[in-house]
Amino acid sequence: MTAKLMQRQLTRRQILGMAALQTAATLGFTRVGLGSARAEEPAAVESAPAIVVGSGYGASVAALRLGQAGIRTLVLEMGRLWNTAGADGKVFCNTADPDQRSMWFRTRTEAPLATFLWLDVVNRDITPYPGVLDRVRFSDMSVFVGRGVGGGSLVNGSMAVTPLRSWFAEQFPTVDSAEMYGTYFPRARAMLGVNTVDPAWFESTEWYRFSRVSRKHAANAGLRTTFVPSVYDFGHMQREAAGTAPRSALGQEVIYGNNHGKKSLDKTYLASALGTGNVTIHTLEKVTGISRASDGGWVLSADRIDMTGAVVETKQYGCTYLFLGGGSLGTSELLLRSRQSGTLPALDASVGAGWGPNGNVMLGRANHLWDTVGANQSTMPVMGIDDWANADNPVFAEIAPLPTGLEHWVSLYLAITKNPQRAAFSYSGGALHLNWSAAQSAVSSGMAKKLFDRINSANATIYRYDLFGSPSRVFADDFTYHPLGGCVLGRATDNYGRVKGYSRLYVTDGSLIPGNIGVNPFVTITALAERTMARVLVEDTAP
Repeated sequence: MTAKLMQRQLTRRQILGMAALQTAATLGFTRVGLGSARAEEPAAVESAPAIVVGSGYGASVAALRLGQAGIRTLVLEMGRLWNTAGADGKVFCNTADPDQRSMWFRTRTEAPLATFLWLDVVNRDITPYPGVLDRVRFSDMSVFVGRGVGGGSLVNGSMAVTPLRSWFAEQFPTVDSAEMYGTYFPRARAMLGVNTVDPAWFESTEWYRFSRVSRKHAANAGLRTTFVPSVYDFGHMQREAAGTAPRSALGQEVIYGNNHGKKSLDKTYLASALGTGNVTIHTLEKVTGISRASDGGWVLSADRIDMTGAVVETKQYGCTYLFLGGGSLGTSELLLRSRQSGTLPALDASVGAGWGPNGNVMLGRANHLWDTVGANQSTMPVMGIDDWANADNPVFAEIAPLPTGLEHWVSLYLAITKNPQRAAFSYSGGALHLNWSAAQSAVSSGMAKKLFDRINSANATIYRYDLFGSPSRVFADDFTYHPLGGCVLGRATDNYGRVKGYSRLYVTDGSLIPGNIGVNPFVTITALAERTMARVLVEDTAP
């Protein structure tokens, strides 16, 4: 089969899958498959040869490759399908005017920036609803996660960065790096729709003035900046700027979803998965338990909720092959709960361990009056300060937007530091716990401070003290967008994500990565899942 023919078939499958997603019912929605695209109610699926828990990056890879292999597959997602416009005619709300669609069953939004000029003007009171963003709080760390079909792809900043090869090899010494960088990273980037901003447009547009100012300040300190790829369609963004396409990245849309331009998983992997005709997605269903059936298969318990969050039904599912893709938190919780309840007693002792926040630290700098960052800012970052090769203080810092519609002279950053600290999850009292401490976070903020002290010194600038709720807080090191670890590859699993102690049980998500990958992790998660599925489909599912 030629590459051109394969591309035509993939496009057709994506079209069919997106039609299914677009025409599925909204309220009371529980399942979507190709039957939805034909306006038929699909038959209830209570068992399937394969079940995938979650619909984020690793889960979506599993669903697509299983479907392409002709294996009937059921995807269970605890969030809703985001395909129906609200009263404003949009599916998602923006950051400047959030409503109930923003947060997962909250009465108030919980954005990473708590204040501006020390005023509580960032967050809003909202009605509880299964919104698209969740902030899961532990004692000294909060974790932002996406809720909905597409998981974190719905709410991230689209930065599709491949890690430094030497650091990947250090983190995964048993994985063939040549194979990853020659086969699986390129496969992941192609499927995700990775593209890059046009450098000429970047240099001329008002929408990235904030990035150019930060680049200048980094250069003054002798630091290197680099463009980063994205899964946001930059052709669409340029049409947004020209006024010929509806604004999304240029309309203050990012952490609560993007209405246009973003190639989230529902438009790539999941659309293609549904297009195979072998994949069905159930939404608003949270898997709460796993046990082994007498025949060696798997039995899952799941709570189905309504739009108020009330459990309206507890369901049972059966399968032969079980793929866990609920993310670092979701997969770790499910496995630890099952071990505590006695249904999976043979899990490796390392399950729950190896967790880290990818060294995340957010901070802001106050620029001089002549260094305007622009009232108009794209919400999609396209540049980072790359000092990861600095052996004394490795940091990669995204140059982040702060799109308020007003000139504010703030340069905002999300730094990723090489913090070696790790923590472990535990499960007790019906809840997941994390033993990460403020002292462990201080390692990250100390590394970020070394880098940005250098930038401030070179430019005679200072930090912003008004963004994180307290005048004493310059570095927000108590939350992460990049939760990693809990079921580390080669420790809790074999070298391909097979869970130790059990057959036909797999992990495909960010819990496989031991705490830090040096850059935004979703391309790595996707590539590792591609590697797992290539091996599993040959070795484990053959007749």
